[in-house]
Amino acid sequence: MASRRSLGWWARRLLRNFLAWVAIAFALFPALFVVGTSFNPTNNLSATRMIPDRPTLVHYRVLVRDYPFLTWLGNTVKVAGITSVVTVFLCALGAYAFSRFRFRGRRTSLLTLLLVQMFPQTLGMVAIFLLLNTLGKHLPWLGVNTHPGLILVYLGGAMGFNTWFMKGYFDTIPRSLEESALVDGATPFQAFVRVVLPLARPILAVVVVIQFITIYSEYLLASILLKGERMYTLSVGLRLFLGDNYRDRWGMFAAGAVLGALLILALFYALQSQIVSGLTGGAVKE
Repeated sequence: MASRRSLGWWARRLLRNFLAWVAIAFALFPALFVVGTSFNPTNNLSATRMIPDRPTLVHYRVLVRDYPFLTWLGNTVKVAGITSVVTVFLCALGAYAFSRFRFRGRRTSLLTLLLVQMFPQTLGMVAIFLLLNTLGKHLPWLGVNTHPGLILVYLGGAMGFNTWFMKGYFDTIPRSLEESALVDGATPFQAFVRVVLPLARPILAVVVVIQFITIYSEYLLASILLKGERMYTLSVGLRLFLGDNYRDRWGMFAAGAVLGALLILALFYALQSQIVSGLTGGAVKE
């Protein structure tokens, strides 16, 4: 009986390991394919190989030298960074109010945020474009083909979910900590900034990373609202390589994708401990 249990245990372990490696290979194959394509000298989709025979950096040099790639990358970092920071600030204030205060319309407001979040921004693309087009006539810096206008649109779509997300985390922070700060003479805002926010750092990091990655890779709204090539974000700019001759520019497209992904990897690696803590635990551990 012991040998049978031992045999069954090894069989289950081998099966789990096999399935895990299959999942890892399935996830890594597209990334390795793109990386290999970026170093492939043929620059042709039909001749693409995952491991090129003679790796080259020519696609990276052409991408940076002949195209405004660095401008696209800078625009993307600016739009995604500002949107992420403002989203965290506004959602933290809203989530703290919903978590700590009791006021008329609180439940209705929470349900309204959840209901509005069920409708994607793409459903209102025409209305968003017309709104920014009209707004640009009075405030040119906030209209179509402007980064502030695009940031404003992104903020509208980020508030609902992230406010709910952060509220659940604030609910795990004991009120006694804030009450102690108030007894020591702190104002409610000082208690929020100096007591609650440091404890909520993991969820703040999670929201920053999620929002940054979402905006970093967003294409549809950016392609509609940005018209000038120098105003493009990275995803919209890389679309230029997918035109009629995309088969002859596949290497540059892959090189742009690799360079763009490096920033996301660095951000995720820098905040990985906070992300794990924010997604798996509460603010205060037993």
